Amino acid sequence: MKLLSFRDSSGQTRVGQLVDANTVQPLATPEGQPLTDLLELIRSATPCAMLKPYGNTLTLASVKLLAPIPKPARNIFCVGKNYTNHAQEFTKSGFDAGQTAADAIPTDPIVFSKTPETVIAHGETIWDADGVSDALDYEGELAIIIGKAGRGISKQDALGHVWGYTIMNDVTARDWQKRHKQWHMGKSFDTFGPMGPVAVTADEIDGSNLDLKTWVNGELRQNANTKDLIFDIPTLIETISKGITLLPGDIIATGTPEGVGIGFTPPRFLKRGDVVAVEISGIGKLENNIGEV
Repeated sequence: MKLLSFRDSSGQTRVGQLVDANTVQPLATPEGQPLTDLLELIRSATPCAMLKPYGNTLTLASVKLLAPIPKPARNIFCVGKNYTNHAQEFTKSGFDAGQTAADAIPTDPIVFSKTPETVIAHGETIWDADGVSDALDYEGELAIIIGKAGRGISKQDALGHVWGYTIMNDVTARDWQKRHKQWHMGKSFDTFGPMGPVAVTADEIDGSNLDLKTWVNGELRQNANTKDLIFDIPTLIETISKGITLLPGDIIATGTPEGVGIGFTPPRFLKRGDVVAVEISGIGKLENNIGEV
């Protein structure tokens, strides 16, 4: 099931099912109450099959789309250098502070975080960080949404903890990433976490075999498949949960493939007016422009 969060014409926040490319069916709980928060639904462990239609269908054009989880409960877990070719292009770029060619391919998942305030919806504007950074970059990624809490989750059990998937653009200020020799600040500027347009339940798609493409101003920059992840989804969940209890609604961005701006010579950074679109098969297309916020 494809679910989305939106505001209707009266300004009320709702959760609905994307029935087709242009039609939204608002949903209610099994008890008939309008569904207003996807995070609450995930935490309740209510099967989506038990949800009920609430009122008439709406056109997608008539609603204000929000990120599927507009305000994540805590920092978003992110994974760096998780595709071989991207790991190599990042190290060669010179922006991977202190790393050499011998360090290009990680031996264990590199995990960092983005703040919840980075999250914006499909169609909203990514801040161009004018006067703060002149090295903005894009990173199209598959994001996992955790549905079942756990610590010490084994790889064998990991997929049973996945509620669903969405798309994330892990926007990065590369100069800050390099200067501070860690990734949190350069990844966590306001608006640097576009997410959406929908969340897809885990029973609908196979996260281990999804095509991922990213365009900038209509030019294809990234083209890969999640089967090429260095550390697959079960490994990421097992690793993060070794000492951290994963909670329902937690988000794990699984990493980006080659083709980011720093992979070009010279680098091709984002500028005001650019449009970035990330598409993942079975989920949809997340599109945002760069501008003043």
